Amino acid sequence: MSALSERVPPAVVGGVLRGVFALPEPVKRVIAGAPVHRDGQRLALDAQLLLSLSRLEQRNLGGGRPADARRAMERSNKLLVRSLPRPVKTRDVAAGDVPARLYTPAGLAEGSPLLVFYHGGGWVIGDLDTHDSVCRYLAVNGEVRVLSVGYRLAPEHRYPAAVDDALEAWAYAAAHARELGADPDAIAVGGDSAGGNLAAVVALRAERRPDFALLFYPATDMSVRRRSRELFAEGFFLTDADMVWFSDHYCPEEARRAEPDASPLLAADVAGFPPTYLVTAGFDPLRDEGEAFAKRLADAGVPVALRRQEDLIHGFANMWGLGGRFREAIAEAAGALRTGVARARLR
Repeated sequence: MSALSERVPPAVVGGVLRGVFALPEPVKRVIAGAPVHRDGQRLALDAQLLLSLSRLEQRNLGGGRPADARRAMERSNKLLVRSLPRPVKTRDVAAGDVPARLYTPAGLAEGSPLLVFYHGGGWVIGDLDTHDSVCRYLAVNGEVRVLSVGYRLAPEHRYPAAVDDALEAWAYAAAHARELGADPDAIAVGGDSAGGNLAAVVALRAERRPDFALLFYPATDMSVRRRSRELFAEGFFLTDADMVWFSDHYCPEEARRAEPDASPLLAADVAGFPPTYLVTAGFDPLRDEGEAFAKRLADAGVPVALRRQEDLIHGFANMWGLGGRFREAIAEAAGALRTGVARARLR
């Protein structure tokens, strides 16, 4: 299917994929196979079905040449694109020297809250386009403007280049919020996976701290392997081998992986971190380090809502176009964002 699918337009493959997900549940169960249980959790049928179909592609997130992995991720995300009932206007922005894209939902008033968002992809793959659908969803359903940041990728630009870009883009957003049509007193930071890592670093390092943090299954500690890395090492979209490949490209000097800019869980002090909604996926190698970071925040007195979507897999935010459990999970996160920035404006 890999060679065939690459010859078929993504819109066609995506339509077929959505058609499969619209089938009656008993039919989807036949396609997906017997239910999967691990660590006291049951994998959602939607997630299991997607994994079953994805195995036909015989392709991992990482491995091989970065250029090939980037093209594969770009194509995969095109398969999942789905339109929203509310139009979203976009424009390119130079956030200092960092390329960015501003999303503004139709009818959103001037002076709205702003979310500065960093895409995932292991610091090696992913870009503004691969997370376009996620940013549109969060903009519309979070009632915010979104500034998506195109930070430099490894191995061409290794650690800490992505951190430097993340901080520069944040500083630009904070200084130019009104020019972006946003409220300078209601600026959130967010990201998924590697982007969640960068968002956490920004929340710890920025001179003007964010008012809220939205973290999807963030990578928070590159220095150790936790239990979830073993439990879900393969077979659940993101693999342990992928994480090794990403880490080796991003931060090949192992001694530097314990630096807080690479592993925000190891920061000396997290007490000034903003109120946070942190969501993990039950069947995710990064689950335990994300939850350890949430505990670290809570222990420091930071208001944090930790939500484990225990039946889902890493990357579910990008999968919302398939509906079902994926859309339910990102809808909850968008609601948390809307509430979090609203509370910030009341302070």
